[in-house]
Amino acid sequence: MDKLKRVLSGRDAEEPSGLSEVIDATSLGWGTRVKGFIACFAIGCLCSILGSCLLWIPKKGLVLFAVFYTLGNIASLGSTMFLMGPMKQLKRMFEPTRLIATIVMLLCLILTLCSAFWWRKAGLALLFCILQFFAMAWYSISFIPYAR
Repeated sequence: MDKLKRVLSGRDAEEPSGLSEVIDATSLGWGTRVKGFIACFAIGCLCSILGSCLLWIPKKGLVLFAVFYTLGNIASLGSTMFLMGPMKQLKRMFEPTRLIATIVMLLCLILTLCSAFWWRKAGLALLFCILQFFAMAWYSISFIPYAR
């Protein structure tokens, strides 16, 4: 019966390989992709706003801001993976036209977290958050044709 379904649906009459079964089982429909994008982007925006609100807490506020702002940027960046898929997103991130923007953005994300947790320098964390903002803007602009 499965062979008949495959033939009628236009698929090959041969048994599918294990890889194609995994791809079919893990692929998402367009509606699910859009919902995942919206949810992940909303979580990213919420984390960034929450981080901005936590900035004013005495002593630990700046570190909390750095952490939540970075997590918000990571979630927002991850939201585009729902639209393109993870492998296509990674391939496009490291294309020669946006390689420098990607490296600077990822470096700022890592340095922000290092300065918040490892070095425990609040001023440095704030500096890297500002650089992170500009790096994310530069990275985002790199996807718009002729914008840079």
